[in-house]
Amino acid sequence: MSKKQQADELVFLPLGGSDEIGMNLNLYGYGPEHARQWVIVDMGVTFGDLSTPGVDVIVPDPSFIEGENVLGIVLTHAHEDHIGAVGWLWSRIRVPIYATPFTAYLVREKLRDAGILDEVEIIEVPLGGDLKLGPFEMTLVTITHSIPEPNGLAIRTPLGTVLHTGDWKIDDQPITGAPTDVDALRRLGDEGVLAMVCDSTNVFVEGSAGSEEGVREAMTRLIGELRGRVAVACFASNVARLDSVIRAAEASGRRVGLLGRSMHRITAAARHVGLLQDIQPFLTDAEIRVFPKEKVLLLCTGSQGEPRAALSRLAEGTHPHASLGQGDHCIFSSRVIPGNELAIGRLQDKLADRGVRLYTEKDHPGIHVSGHPCREELRQMYGWVRPRIAIPTHGQRRHLVEHVNLARDLQVPEAVAMRNGDMVRLAPGRAEIIDEVPAGRLYVDGGMLVPAAGEALRERRHASTNGVLIVSFALDGKGRLASDIDMRSLGLPGDETLPLGDALDDLAEEVERVVEGLKREERDDDTAIEHAVARRLKKASQRLWDRRPIVETVVLRV
Repeated sequence: MSKKQQADELVFLPLGGSDEIGMNLNLYGYGPEHARQWVIVDMGVTFGDLSTPGVDVIVPDPSFIEGENVLGIVLTHAHEDHIGAVGWLWSRIRVPIYATPFTAYLVREKLRDAGILDEVEIIEVPLGGDLKLGPFEMTLVTITHSIPEPNGLAIRTPLGTVLHTGDWKIDDQPITGAPTDVDALRRLGDEGVLAMVCDSTNVFVEGSAGSEEGVREAMTRLIGELRGRVAVACFASNVARLDSVIRAAEASGRRVGLLGRSMHRITAAARHVGLLQDIQPFLTDAEIRVFPKEKVLLLCTGSQGEPRAALSRLAEGTHPHASLGQGDHCIFSSRVIPGNELAIGRLQDKLADRGVRLYTEKDHPGIHVSGHPCREELRQMYGWVRPRIAIPTHGQRRHLVEHVNLARDLQVPEAVAMRNGDMVRLAPGRAEIIDEVPAGRLYVDGGMLVPAAGEALRERRHASTNGVLIVSFALDGKGRLASDIDMRSLGLPGDETLPLGDALDDLAEEVERVVEGLKREERDDDTAIEHAVARRLKKASQRLWDRRPIVETVVLRV
C-alpha cells in the first residue's frame, strides 16, 4: 500500500509508566504511520536509588517523539511522577501545556526554576472542561486521588474513544474536591469505550482503598491523645491529608508549622485555588522555636527517609528551627514506597534514639489510605466503562500482568500488558503491539541530563564497589623513573593481617617493575604506560582484595 493509501490508525505508546510505578509519559497517535499526529499525556519523573549514586531524579528519554508532529502536552494531575519532567524535557518538545489551575500553578513553578517559564504557553482548562487538539477531542473527567484536581481523560477520535484514567480511587468523602463523576463514566460506557488505559498500582490488594474522611477522624483521635510536640510526616502533595492534619491539630489546641520547601510550595498552590481555607495562619520559623511544645504540630516533608528533607534533619538534630526529643511524637501518615524501606528504617531508628514515639499505618491503620484503586474499585470502574480493550499502566510487570488477568476475569474482550516503548494499535482491528521504539531513561546528574549508560555514572558505580587507586610518578628524558612512586587509595580496606599501607607499598613495587620492564618505544608513550600500569594494578588488586578498582595514573615528565 502506498503512503497515500495508508489507513488512519489510533495508537498508544508509553515511554514511561509501564513496567514501573512512576515516570509517566504516554503518547497517543492518530493518522497513517507516515503522518501521525501525537498528544502527550503527562511527563513525570522517578527518583534515584542505591543503583544510581549521585542521581536524585530520573526522567524518560523523549528521543522518539522529538521532531514528530506533537499537538500538545496534557497533564492529568500534579504529582511528580506526572509533571516532574516538564522542566527538564519541555525544551525538546516545545508545544503548549494544558492543565487545570492547581496543576498549572505547580508547573509554572517548575518552569520558573528551569528558567523557561516565559517561553511556555500554559493553557488552563477548567475541571470538567473540553479541549480539541487536531483529531483528539478531550473531556476532563473528575476523579478522586491524593492530590487536588485529579482528572481522567475521555479522548474521542474518529476511530473510537479512549478513557485514560490517570491515577484514581473511589472516595465518596474526598475532603478536597468533588467525588468521582460516576455518571460521566457511565455515560462514556453507554456511548462505547474502545480502550481504557488504567492505573494498576493496587491490583493485588483486595477491597477498596478507603476514604480520606476516615483518616481525618483517626488523626483527630490520635493527635488529641498526645502530649508534647507532635510531628506528622506525609506527602506534601496530599492536600486533603494536610487539611485533615491541620484541622485535627486545631481541634486539640495546636498551631501548625510547616517544615520543608514542598510543604510551603503545595500549601501556596492549594490556597491559590481556594483550598485550605478557614484555618489559622501557619507558625513562622521564629514562632515554632518559642511556642510551648504541647501547642505545636509540625507538618514535615521526608516521610520516605529522604536525607535532606525536614524530618531527617529533625532526626539528626540539625534542623535550624525545630527539634524532637524525649516525650515527643512522630506520626507517619504515608505508605512505604518500595525501595525506601532501609532509609525509612534508619530514619525511624534515629527518632527512636531521641526518645520520640513513632506511629505508622502498621500499628494505627486508620492514619493513612492509598490514593490508588484496589481490586473492588477496579471491578466497579470496568463495570461503569465497559471497554473493549484493557491497557494496564502505572505498575511494575507483575502489576500489569495481574491487571490483564483481572480484566479477562471481568470479560473484557481484549487486554494487553505493555512495556515502555511498545506501540499498540487500538484501532482499526484487534489491539496488538505493532512496533517497539526506544524508551530509555535520562539521569539528572549535576544539573545535566545524561544517558543512563553514561560514562560518569558507570565509573561512579564501579568506584562504589571496587574502590579507586591513584598512582603518580615522574620519568626522566629517557623514560626512567625519576621519583618515588606515590600510591593512594579510596575505598580499599586494610586490617592487622594486611595493613593498607603495606598493600600500597606492594602495589608501588608492582608499578616499578612495570615501568622498568617497558620497551624503549613504550617509554615515550604516556597512554601505553597508563594502560600497562592499570592492567598490573587491577590484577594485583584482584589477588589482594578480590576487587578491580578504577586506576588513575599520573605520569610526569622531568
